[in-house]
Amino acid sequence: MSLFAALAVSADQGFAACTRVITVPVASTGRSVIISGKQIDGIYPDLLRSLLEKEACKFALSAVPRARMELMFETGRADLLIPASRTPKRDEHGIFIPMIYNRATLISLDSNRPVITSAQDLLDKKDLKVALVRGFDYGPAYQDLIKELSRQKRLYLDADPLSVARLLKAGIADITIMAPSILAGAIMDDGRVQEMLEKLRFEPIPELPWGDSGAYISKKSLGAEDTAALKDILEQVAKSGMVWKGFQRYYPANVLKESIRPR
Repeated sequence: MSLFAALAVSADQGFAACTRVITVPVASTGRSVIISGKQIDGIYPDLLRSLLEKEACKFALSAVPRARMELMFETGRADLLIPASRTPKRDEHGIFIPMIYNRATLISLDSNRPVITSAQDLLDKKDLKVALVRGFDYGPAYQDLIKELSRQKRLYLDADPLSVARLLKAGIADITIMAPSILAGAIMDDGRVQEMLEKLRFEPIPELPWGDSGAYISKKSLGAEDTAALKDILEQVAKSGMVWKGFQRYYPANVLKESIRPR
């Protein structure tokens, strides 16, 4: 069954309707959200458009930098934050709907360097420079790493995963931390870094375990009726299993093994 067909069946079983257009700023996130000029595609835009076709809700997608997207959500100027890993900070601002399991790992280009086994191990290897995407958040341990790496003057913050990939390729940075699917998705179609895909080294650490990823519904911008409608819609989408199928369609199996699991 195709993605659209599966969601059509769910919609026919009964979706609540939204009372207004739902504002959804998005940023490039591997194959989850693909932005090319004014065109927005990928796993989650596909899902939202399929819901639009079934007249359940209308979504207004706009492309913004990652940090701005987070700020818009925190200040009530975004109705939906998707995709998003679950974190305590985001829980303050939104209602979380889990759709998939994911995790961040250390990612570098393959080398003979000894394996890094923990956050402290990374902090102790002071010769390694780390590049991260501004606005990404994988929870308290990740935020603690940002603070300490910044204090040690070993941290580069860049606007998006592709920019981080270019820092790795140029040797300016040695390691990044993000979900492998995000970095792999960013480099798969860019000729400047495409050859990196077969050279990526993934190193999980216990401080960054498997966690929930999905969508946040704003607590600030929406009324009770629209909140209930979106919650109903997104929960049905999650139960359909089609988010996982979307990842399987867009990614090679070795990347998914390290970063994405079905619920």
